[in-house]
Amino acid sequence: MNILVITGSPRKNGNTEIMAGVFAASAIEAGHQVTVRKLSENKVNPCIACKYCFTHDGVCVQNDDMNEILKDLNQADMLVLASPIYWFDVSAQTKCFIDRMYAFAIKGFHIKSIAMLLNSGADGVYDAAEAQLRSIASNLNWELKGIIKIPNLQEKGSIEDAKELEQVRDLAKSL
Repeated sequence: MNILVITGSPRKNGNTEIMAGVFAASAIEAGHQVTVRKLSENKVNPCIACKYCFTHDGVCVQNDDMNEILKDLNQADMLVLASPIYWFDVSAQTKCFIDRMYAFAIKGFHIKSIAMLLNSGADGVYDAAEAQLRSIASNLNWELKGIIKIPNLQEKGSIEDAKELEQVRDLAKSL
C-alpha cells in the first residue's frame, strides 16, 4: 500500500514528527511504501476558494508546495494526518492542508483509507479533530483505520517516553 503521512506541526523534530516517524518506520517494516511530508518544511497557503483546480485536473492556482504534495496525494492509497492539538483542534498548518485537498473535490481521490495521529499537552482536547476526521472519512467513503491520541506531552521530545507509541507501531503493522 502507498501511504502518505502529513505532519502538521510547525515545530521541526518535535513530538508530532517523532510520532509520524515511528508510524512510517513500522509501516515500511510491514512492507508498505511511505512518503512523509512535513508541513514544517513546506509552504502550504490557505485555500482561496477560486475553484481554478476544478477546471485544471486538481492543480491549484497558488504556486506553493501544495501542488507537489497533491501529486503525492494523487498516488496514495491511504492518508495519515499527524498533528498536534492547538486550542482544541488540529494545527493551522494541518487545517490548511485539509482545506487544500479541496483541489480534488471534482477530480476525486485514489485514497481508500485514512488515520490520524494526535498529540497534545492535555487530555480531553481531541473532540473537534476526531469529528473532522470522521466527517472526512464518511463523506469520501474512506475506511477509518484509527485515531491515536497521545496526551500530556509537556516538552519537545517527551513523546519518546509515551507508552502510546506502541499503539502507533501496532496501527502501522496492522495495515
